[in-house]
Amino acid sequence: MLNGLLVIDKPVNWTSHDVVARLRRLTGERRIGHAGTLDPFATGVLPTAVGRATRLLQYIQAQDKRYLATIALGIETDSGDLTGQPLDPPFAGAWPTRAEVEATLSQFIGDIEQVPPVFSAIKVGGERLYHKARKGEDVSAPPRQVHVHALNLLAYDPPYLMLDVHCGKGTYIRAIARDIGRVLGCGGYCHALRRTSVGPFCLGDAWTLEALADRDLAAMWPQTALHPDMGMLGVPAAIMNEDDALKWYHGRLIRPLLAGRHADDVVRVYGPEGEFAGLGELAPEGALKPALVFATEEKE
Repeated sequence: MLNGLLVIDKPVNWTSHDVVARLRRLTGERRIGHAGTLDPFATGVLPTAVGRATRLLQYIQAQDKRYLATIALGIETDSGDLTGQPLDPPFAGAWPTRAEVEATLSQFIGDIEQVPPVFSAIKVGGERLYHKARKGEDVSAPPRQVHVHALNLLAYDPPYLMLDVHCGKGTYIRAIARDIGRVLGCGGYCHALRRTSVGPFCLGDAWTLEALADRDLAAMWPQTALHPDMGMLGVPAAIMNEDDALKWYHGRLIRPLLAGRHADDVVRVYGPEGEFAGLGELAPEGALKPALVFATEEKE
């Protein structure tokens, strides 16, 4: 059985599910998942996990992301991207100045309230929003709070502007494009989107599907996949002694170790021989509570 992480450079017009299906055929493994959906029109970093590493996907998905986004001003679409239908006639006024664009961007930094696009995977009434939208139902998602660390204007050549977006989990870039267009009074949609990083993973870590297809993955797995703990490099680490390891693998609290020196909620935990033992959460009294026990194959 193969276990590990594969960072994929998702091609345009592929869904994230398409990528997983392709990896299942290439690896011969069924237990594969991805950390964070990318829309079909978008490209870039899509972390995937194989085997036991899939248990880490929820933690990888929750980490910060960065995007290169091209926004087209002048019209709003129902999907918020170039695949959607125009909602209004094209804007016929004067384009906003660069100063006006930069002033608008400043309104979308920090904790912001965002209404997800109607064509999104959020469930409303037990059904995916995009299913309702495709049936022509009049639907909307409730607003949610997201965090945007930075919105850097890289280029502005009306009607297009290019942004470097650094944001937290759950942020819709299509919604940012839509809302920027509304504030500027001219409409806007996401014309192109490339995810450049998820947590510690960047484009330099990513494989194309074509490159993977040219490799004997069973024979070259150690040279191809990343160790599961690579997805959590941004959190503190703690090393257990043998007594703590015995408690850990039985799901019991262990002493604070290095975790007591950090305010982080999640800690990487390693056994006395350096093996990755999983993730712990800080209990109120400062001890570590097993959140995910990543047992070695021998212990399984």
